[in-house]
Amino acid sequence: MTTDEENRPARRRITLTGISSRAWEHPADRGALTALRELRGFDDVVKAFFGMWNDRGFRLQYLAGSIRVDHRQYPRVFQRFAEAAATLDVAELPELYVTQSPMINGQAIGMDKPFIVITTAAVEKLDDEELRALLGHEIGHVRSGHAVYKTIMMILTRWAANVSWLPIGAIALRAIIAAMYEWWRKAELSADRAGLLAGQDPAASTRLLMKLAGGGDLSQIDTAAFLEQAAEYEGGGDLRDSIHKLGMTAWSSHPVPVARAAELRKWIDSGEYGRILGGDYPRRDSDGNASVTEDVKAAADSYRQSFNDSQDPLVGLLRKLGDGAADLAGSAARGARDWAAKGRRPDDEPPAPPAS
Repeated sequence: MTTDEENRPARRRITLTGISSRAWEHPADRGALTALRELRGFDDVVKAFFGMWNDRGFRLQYLAGSIRVDHRQYPRVFQRFAEAAATLDVAELPELYVTQSPMINGQAIGMDKPFIVITTAAVEKLDDEELRALLGHEIGHVRSGHAVYKTIMMILTRWAANVSWLPIGAIALRAIIAAMYEWWRKAELSADRAGLLAGQDPAASTRLLMKLAGGGDLSQIDTAAFLEQAAEYEGGGDLRDSIHKLGMTAWSSHPVPVARAAELRKWIDSGEYGRILGGDYPRRDSDGNASVTEDVKAAADSYRQSFNDSQDPLVGLLRKLGDGAADLAGSAARGARDWAAKGRRPDDEPPAPPAS
């Protein structure tokens, strides 16, 4: 007996030959990565420093308690994995494991030889297009080098728990972890774009995020309504909601699903996704020419644009305060010019009024 999914005609995907990970990396993510890559030997120092937590320990955990995917075990998953990798022009597949969990999830782990883990819920609840997008997302993490720094973050988080009794050390470590969480949230947006490029099905990428938010059954879920939630989350409520959102995200490695869906939609609407499918994208053979200055500037521009475009009440208040400060500065400057035009310095005393 065949299913509707098996009878569905295969979607033709464009192979993105030689594509660089820079094509899908969010500017804030890419700026941080380029700066780290510019530090010669940084990865080697990190790997040596964290050598006691090398790939062997992490890999053995999944080798012992999960299913390693290949053409014999979870062949459907393996086929979608191979398809996603081929579309992103990745010749050597990372190891892939399926681990028991009722939550749809995936992650890329490791330093020397990163591998990918997805959950049984992802296998059971995602259709082929959604699964391809998820696997492309994780391949994007590996290709961008995210797995190394995510592994470091996992280790640092454990350390933070162990040194919590040392106030100074814990505060310094928590500051580092908070900064890494902010970078990782941008790295997730990058990987969402990689997943979209791997599957080349915007509807499937949106459905994946909907299932991450609400489980596997979308029969009573509406895409337009889900995106309306994203708009309400971004701009609805008042300052109290803004404070709650800060608390929700500060120590989270992932943006919330509705925000991820909105960001992916913005990327599509910007035309960048279409340009890449049309062949206009950076190639791996030009990665050595990447400019740290340009990438850091692009990251700053991205944060500035997000600040200017945000509908969040707190951000809106900060913009108004900034505009007010600018108005005061402008008024002061105009006053100074007026005094100068009359031949006085701004701090001169005004003339005494005439006697009555």
